[in-house]
Amino acid sequence: MIPPATGPAVVFDLDGTLVDSEPHYYEAGRRLLAAHGVGGFTWEEHEGFIGIGTRETLETLRDRYGIETPVDELLAEKNRLYLELARSGTEVFPEMRKLVELLHAAGCPLAVASGSSRAAIDAVLGATCLDALLPLRVSAEEVAHGKPEPDVFVEAARRLGVSPGACAAIEDSPPGAEAARRAGMRCVAVPYVPATATDPAFADADLLFPGGQREFDAQKVFDWIVA
Repeated sequence: MIPPATGPAVVFDLDGTLVDSEPHYYEAGRRLLAAHGVGGFTWEEHEGFIGIGTRETLETLRDRYGIETPVDELLAEKNRLYLELARSGTEVFPEMRKLVELLHAAGCPLAVASGSSRAAIDAVLGATCLDALLPLRVSAEEVAHGKPEPDVFVEAARRLGVSPGACAAIEDSPPGAEAARRAGMRCVAVPYVPATATDPAFADADLLFPGGQREFDAQKVFDWIVA
């Protein structure tokens, strides 16, 4: 049961936004592809999938490389590889930790909306001090379509008991920012890959930190959200 709101609602993306989990996702993907006879998967190739749901990513890679294994099996295998890596430790971005704590103290309803599996979301947050502050979580597994479709954000707002227009989304990727826009949410954009800061999907962001996490200012974002 969500407690009565005393501040604006905020929905966080997880990977690349709250936590620096992309290196784990890259390594899990590299190992998965290598196990299916595909070598040479690069970080640059991985960057093209940041912000896109794991299932959608695997569907594309399966078609690209002619892998015969069903997507559901690939998904289970990648989740297993990722969880092994994630449980070894995943860094929370310091300013994001500060923002979550500020919003929680102010009574703002909070949620996580992610393209990751529910098991991955729970494992990553369970290894951080943010676990108790972010109990409401929506995985792309629980909705019809992952980002850039708005489904995870719309569902997060529904579970928070507010309209999407009453929420601010915190995102690091163009597909995530596009999903927030389609949901009708305000958006704070913190590009994980600085080169994407000029992507058209970020053009409608209400706040943009082009330098990503090194420029992100928790107090500035908090003041903007609660103003």
